[in-house]
Amino acid sequence: MSVSREIYGHLPYLRRFARALVGTREGGDAHVLATLEIIVSDPRKLDQNDDLRISLYRLFLATWAAGAIAQPDPAAALGDDGARGRLDAISLRPRVAFLLHALEGFDLEQVGDTLGVSEEVAADLIDAANAEIADQIATDVLIIEDEPLIAHDLRSIVEELGHSVAGMARTHREAVLAMETAKPGLILADIQLADGSSGLDAVNEILGSFSTPVIFVTAYPERFLTGAPPEPAFLVTKPFSVESLKAVISQALFFNRRSQRKSL
Repeated sequence: MSVSREIYGHLPYLRRFARALVGTREGGDAHVLATLEIIVSDPRKLDQNDDLRISLYRLFLATWAAGAIAQPDPAAALGDDGARGRLDAISLRPRVAFLLHALEGFDLEQVGDTLGVSEEVAADLIDAANAEIADQIATDVLIIEDEPLIAHDLRSIVEELGHSVAGMARTHREAVLAMETAKPGLILADIQLADGSSGLDAVNEILGSFSTPVIFVTAYPERFLTGAPPEPAFLVTKPFSVESLKAVISQALFFNRRSQRKSL
């Protein structure tokens, strides 16, 4: 397999990581594009002697840290007066290590190689991130999921993180009705629901009158992470790991980025 084709295979996941780290779809994608432009202009920037994925993520982080891409004010992305305080509450290196480990599935050795630190330091960074994220403000969560076992797992994870479940819905209609009594700070939504309806349609209807961060759950993330707007900023892949879901929930609430109506 050629290097270019191998890089292409990593792009949906690099976009996911970039969006979670930067806090916006546009900002994350811009930094991924800048990274690809560097590779095209000077392929030597990508260490061919290293694991390609690690080398790609390492180059992305170097590009992002260099600040070559103008980014929106993070406080504006958060949309409230506590934005700057929340940004300051999570240290940068622990957050990067946490995302690499929990969201991207890097083991401790790979996290260390990507960040240029030992496994022990990588473990300490992840532990620090877990402790800091746990201090974030708890919220009410609406779960839109038609599979009972998955819905139960989602409830357990949400409550383990210190949040409350404001409602559970299996269909489009149930989701919309749940919003009449709950104003959640976060929505977890499956794409395909029990009655054949779309979780995406349900979320779009909800967002027509109420703004809140949304995390979509799907077995086919590559269908939604193409780089062509509009598409979700936050995705969890089925089957999901507890650590991965916790990472995405924490990041969605950390940035508190208000979702916009979208269609796929």
